[in-house]
Amino acid sequence: MKNNQVTHLDKLTSTILAKVLGAFFYYPPDHQTVKPLIDTLCQIEHIANWQNAVLIGEQCQIIANQINNPELNYQFSLLFEGQGSMSAPPWGSVYLDQEQLLMGESQERYRQFLQQHGLILNTGINEPEDQFGLMLMAYAILQEKDKPKIAKQLIDEHLLIWSSAYLEKLKQNEISPFYRALAVIAQQYLRII
Repeated sequence: MKNNQVTHLDKLTSTILAKVLGAFFYYPPDHQTVKPLIDTLCQIEHIANWQNAVLIGEQCQIIANQINNPELNYQFSLLFEGQGSMSAPPWGSVYLDQEQLLMGESQERYRQFLQQHGLILNTGINEPEDQFGLMLMAYAILQEKDKPKIAKQLIDEHLLIWSSAYLEKLKQNEISPFYRALAVIAQQYLRII
């Protein structure tokens, strides 16, 4: 397949990729939810017809080389839980709201969107629902519930409007090659869903 050829994913592949990527953007690497997904993530290049298969293969190699890094959980904590200044905050409201604060107006609009469509994300933690990984997992749930139009609306109106700025920052982070590679894969994924 040529690199400039447009590829779109079928529903099942799109859902699987959203679940896997969403989990790694939301849970720390030693979490019970992501441990069984490690092999899938390392082989993600074989799950879809990527626009740039060589780039995805390179990122999979980086991920495979980093997955057993003893610092990976600490890197996750720095990038996703906010120890000190975060180089790439994973919440939409930071990018969309004028004050760049969590739980802003865009977060509230997203929460209302989820509730309107019967989707309540109960993670057991009082946190904003507009976290990048959570949004990918919500997309996957809507796909599984056979609500493709609502899933597309979530992506178009609530995720894509800020995700490129976030993923660019994550790609530039100096903390973790693993999460730089994950950001590249997520960017490529969002181009083909």
